[in-house]
Amino acid sequence: MARVFVNRLDDYISKSILKAVSDKAVGTARKDEEEEEEEGAEAGGADGAKYEVIGTLRDEKSHVPLAKEIVPSDSKTQLMEALLTCDAIVYNISDTATEVEEAMWAIQELHEKMSSFATVKVFVCVSTVLTWAKTKPLNPDEPDVPFTEEDYRRRRTHPNFKEHITAEKEVIKLGKTDKSKLQTYVVASGLQYGAGEDIFHYFFKSAWMGREKELPVFGDGQNVVPTIHVDDLASIIFNVIDSKPKTKYILAVDESNNTLEDLVRSVSKGLSTGRISHVSKEDGLIVDGLTQMQYDELMVSLLMEGTCIKEEMKMTWVAESGLIENMPSIIVQYKEERGLLPIKICILGPPAVGKTTVASQLCKHYKLHHVKMADVIKEALELIERRAARSDSNDVNEDDDEAAQEAKDYLEVLKDDLEENKGRYSTQHIIKFFKDKLQSMPCQNQGFVLDGFPKTEEEARELFGPEEKDDDDGEQDPYNKALMPELVVSLDADNAFLKERVINLPQSQVAGTHNNEEGLLRRLKSFREQNEEDVTVLNYFDELEIHPLHIRVSDDTSENMSKTVEDIKKVIKEPRNYGLTPEEKEILEKKEREEKILREAKEREEKDKQETIERELRAKREQEWSERLAQVQKEEQEMLETHSIPLRNYLMRHVMPTLTEGLIEVCKVRPDDPVDYLSEYLFKSNPQID
Repeated sequence: MARVFVNRLDDYISKSILKAVSDKAVGTARKDEEEEEEEGAEAGGADGAKYEVIGTLRDEKSHVPLAKEIVPSDSKTQLMEALLTCDAIVYNISDTATEVEEAMWAIQELHEKMSSFATVKVFVCVSTVLTWAKTKPLNPDEPDVPFTEEDYRRRRTHPNFKEHITAEKEVIKLGKTDKSKLQTYVVASGLQYGAGEDIFHYFFKSAWMGREKELPVFGDGQNVVPTIHVDDLASIIFNVIDSKPKTKYILAVDESNNTLEDLVRSVSKGLSTGRISHVSKEDGLIVDGLTQMQYDELMVSLLMEGTCIKEEMKMTWVAESGLIENMPSIIVQYKEERGLLPIKICILGPPAVGKTTVASQLCKHYKLHHVKMADVIKEALELIERRAARSDSNDVNEDDDEAAQEAKDYLEVLKDDLEENKGRYSTQHIIKFFKDKLQSMPCQNQGFVLDGFPKTEEEARELFGPEEKDDDDGEQDPYNKALMPELVVSLDADNAFLKERVINLPQSQVAGTHNNEEGLLRRLKSFREQNEEDVTVLNYFDELEIHPLHIRVSDDTSENMSKTVEDIKKVIKEPRNYGLTPEEKEILEKKEREEKILREAKEREEKDKQETIERELRAKREQEWSERLAQVQKEEQEMLETHSIPLRNYLMRHVMPTLTEGLIEVCKVRPDDPVDYLSEYLFKSNPQID
């Protein structure tokens, strides 16, 4: 195996390098195209060897299955031992300044030890075109002449990238000592795009999220930005490792030479409204989501051409013509890498079954767009009115004027239709409004929840039916995949349950709506007629093998239908979009802390209140017990006294006189056995009672 070291394998660029180099046959880059096609990559070069990649990690918890070995970066001894086992060493310093020092240390240590190398080692420093940022044109009168590798000695760096140009110079210098032992290369990379994005991620995310109607362009946006797809950059690095070109300083840029304004506008068109707005450079510095390094890269203005790539390398380009020309595929790759897949749901059911309640909770959890009939009609009319209003403006071009006139004519058609149908729009217009909504970028990016529409099988066929093809090539899909929901939920309930639910609604929720008994009965009748057993909107989805999820709402006794929502979540599973931003996390954590404090305070208050009640109750019971005990004792005393009167009378009359005399006699005589004496006296003196 031929071993290649790559630093920070879990970083944006290094992941692409790992994929481009790992398990590739040695000598692949040196083959002729015809020979490569005939022999195949499995031939493994002249000696059958293949490349294996080892390297360090930025995050120790990262998982990089293609890497053969992970080297601890905190031990310079272990790191150098690993570097000495490698045939090629790649250090990427283009997207971070923290790796410059380690790259400098690595090349200097390797240079000192190169006399012991059995074979030649290749050291590749992946730098950035920002080391050219202040380079003046070759000829001020011809500013459109691009820079090439031949001009690298004239390059002047951006003030924030002085460490990078120092590293470049050191790498080139140390590679000149003994080329049979150590060959060094600098690859100055254009701004990378693709594979989920890095530098341009701010624009892609802003457009995908749809929070800003206009993507910002910093300054006038006329600066020419040299770019390259990250996979093409990785291919260039593989070519350097495998073929060891004569040119030691290589410009890795595509052929686009687009301006920043063109790039941002292209992202906006691909993922959002297509609109941009210019903001000052000062405002660009404080934009959340951009680092200082990324801002500096976006503001660079360089016209460059990579001649080495064309003359000395055999490249299979991913995006030679640049980001704009390859935007559709770049967007697909961006969504796949970031796991940004739209979730499309349709919730159907009879009136008052809880469709809106469930839909709103799903939208909040999955960050989807809630598509309701009233909102769709309102938004569509507002958009048409705005377009029609442009017909009276003088600041429009011919195309805009034609579109404005069409909108104006359509408004008249809608007005007539409204009058003919007694205040309602025809199905054809409703379908058009819904189609426009579902085809909008926000719904296509994040996804949507259709709330109670379509109501009939006919409406479903018109809304989700296949688009008309211009030619007959290929088999036509049975439905429009861009609009068709992946999950159809049918909330089921009988009329009696729905009537009971509406009757128990608070008056505040009923006022001004159809949710009264009369309105419900009318809507229920219409719904049951439109959805008979054999002809329902659900049959349409069943035919397409998109089988609806049936949930019986009458079995859900939870608050706010949370059980129904949880059942749907189990089918959809995890969200497929961005998680919370740091700001959103902070707000959520703050809210949770506040709620916890309030909850604990309320619990303490309830506990104190309960303890007070129990204390008062206990005191009251003790007082009642004491009073009752005293009363009982008094009653017992009175009862005893009452019972003792006859006894006292009896004793006073018949016992006490004789007993008193006997006691007096005992006191006088003082016999040896007074008790016996007293008993003899009482026996003798016992009065006769008749």
